[in-house]
Amino acid sequence: MAKITFARPENDFFQTLRTNVNAYFEKNNRLQSGDRRLYTKTVVLTVVIIAVYTVLLTIALPVWAGISLAFLMGIMQALIGFNIMHDACHGSYSSRKKINDLLSLSMNALGSDAFMWKQKHNLVHHTYTNIDGVDDDIQKAPLIRMAPTQPKVWAHKLQFLYIVPLYAISSFFWIMLKDFQEYFTTKKYNVKVDTMKRKDHYVFWISKALYIFMYIVLPVMIWGWLPWMVGFLTMHGALGLALSFVFQLAHVVENVEFEHAHDEGTTEIGTEWAVHQLRTTSDFAVNNKIVSWFLGGLNYQVEHHLFPRISHVHYPEIQKIVAETCAKYGVQYHYFPTTRKALASHFRHMYKLGRA
Repeated sequence: MAKITFARPENDFFQTLRTNVNAYFEKNNRLQSGDRRLYTKTVVLTVVIIAVYTVLLTIALPVWAGISLAFLMGIMQALIGFNIMHDACHGSYSSRKKINDLLSLSMNALGSDAFMWKQKHNLVHHTYTNIDGVDDDIQKAPLIRMAPTQPKVWAHKLQFLYIVPLYAISSFFWIMLKDFQEYFTTKKYNVKVDTMKRKDHYVFWISKALYIFMYIVLPVMIWGWLPWMVGFLTMHGALGLALSFVFQLAHVVENVEFEHAHDEGTTEIGTEWAVHQLRTTSDFAVNNKIVSWFLGGLNYQVEHHLFPRISHVHYPEIQKIVAETCAKYGVQYHYFPTTRKALASHFRHMYKLGRA
């Protein structure tokens, strides 16, 4: 099992940052959880996705319209994940644990499992960000080389091209295969995680059964195999592309750093945990309100990694505090001004790793 240690803080950088952030909430008399902006968004997204699903099942549509709505269904699933599930699984959607636990099940409604997500994402990825050999989010070998410490094969010269179709099938692979693989193990990559309780096992299997019925059995019964297959693959293509690109733009780009965990013994990271998060994470399009609304603040990944228990609706204000505190302490703050530039950087990064 991998053992990672971070350096002790050399100054009061993170303490000052936390103090400034807490002061912002106290001054404005706000809770750090979501507010009516998030609740309104939840209602809008939920109504739209239910409407799209209902239309797809009940109305005979032209082929182009059916494919378009199936694609929209995948995008809506991604938006539910970005905006509702993500906050709820981090415990930041509401100040009430029961509400967070309930809405975290939106992950199960999308086909995966909230318990397993919390282990993989909250525990592993957020603690050991961009550490090759530990962070599961950058372990796509041998198909994709995401970090410079990973082995390279000849096919990686073309990875900047074939990542697009691989991303498109990633959600299908995740929901239909990887979840089951991880269910029968006690580790997420090289990190020991919590043990599932009896309730967690029930939720996992009931959710999978409901997903298969709602997204496979019922559509096949209504429309037949071929229309279902076209729609199902289109939906997953949209979902996989949206999830993959949004998350890659924060950690698999040119302006971030990577670490490597040794196979045996302890790997010592030369910086404190907070500085490590800043070195391995990048923001993008922080001044674009439309991007921020749709992506659930995932364009503010720096702020999210430093303060995962704060709801994304507060990140635009938190970002200013983070940037100012980083400048004061001489800590590098990474960002891209637009989504387009972050996306271009991801492709350049993949191109360079395929040839380095």
